[in-house]
Amino acid sequence: MPTTDALGQALLSQARKAIADVLGQNAPAAFDHPRLAENGASFVTLTLNGELRGCIGSLNAHRPLGHDVRENAVSAALRDPRFPPLSAAEFPRVKVEVSLLTEPDFIEFRDEADALAQLVPGRDGVIFFNGCQKATFLPQVWEQLPDRHAFMAALKQKARLPVDFWGPNVMLARYQVQKWHEGETGE
Repeated sequence: MPTTDALGQALLSQARKAIADVLGQNAPAAFDHPRLAENGASFVTLTLNGELRGCIGSLNAHRPLGHDVRENAVSAALRDPRFPPLSAAEFPRVKVEVSLLTEPDFIEFRDEADALAQLVPGRDGVIFFNGCQKATFLPQVWEQLPDRHAFMAALKQKARLPVDFWGPNVMLARYQVQKWHEGETGE
């Protein structure tokens, strides 16, 4: 049975190779792993000099994991609306992180305070829904926003809502991730 480290190396190499190919850069051949053929949901996060440089992903497992990671890597590099496309000059310095998501579970709650009390900082990724407005934060965001109220306020802002917004149509789902970052699995 392949180890999770082997899975992490495969996911990171698939992401880096996909970005290299689209930018016309050289990168080592991507590793294979049996899990890449199974449906999976992933997020690819790019950082440059320790700062976010792109983050795109899938919340539901709707395609083979290998395909999901490659598509999300290219989207994080070129299509994250918060950033200009990654340049070939930046490519060698960018660090790649891949998060493998569990299936989201909806949370039942009475009000915002009840919802916040159910969230576990550092463990739970959260999807915020209000009608057609939706936003998510990976569990890693708790590192910058460890306070539940600040976390939720920023998540509402990401959904283009006021920080004090709460209404009868709000729904929340949570998920967990297994993550790998270049440099942590022998990269």
